[in-house]
Amino acid sequence: MSDYSLVILVGRLTRDPELKYAASGGLPYATLSLVVNRQQATEDGSVKKTVSFVEATVWRHQAELCCQMLKKGSTCMVVGSLQQDRWTDKDGTDRSRLKVMADRVQFLDRRVEVPVPASEKTDGEPQGDEGDADKA
Repeated sequence: MSDYSLVILVGRLTRDPELKYAASGGLPYATLSLVVNRQQATEDGSVKKTVSFVEATVWRHQAELCCQMLKKGSTCMVVGSLQQDRWTDKDGTDRSRLKVMADRVQFLDRRVEVPVPASEKTDGEPQGDEGDADKA
């Protein structure tokens, strides 16, 4: 059987996402910092709460949408795969961390206000053929 990495997380953002551009190619990306809470029953019947902080990277148009639609405290679901970063710090110590490479981000807040450019705003009157169905 071949190996497979699939991660599904639901949590809240710990800070606003920030849009950046890759040095090679200039592709837009954003880092989402999530806090994921978990409750687990223990043997004695009490509830143990654990908190995990996870970073996810989202690319291209989805990164732009995340920066427009999400802010600190927003709830979202991230689906992706694990990636391990490895580096040597300034003291010469080998370091590593796992992060999620997001394939999909689903916004879960009940009401998300979509920013509308001023050029597309109307004064409340229908545009085009809306409301003209009975006239045909």
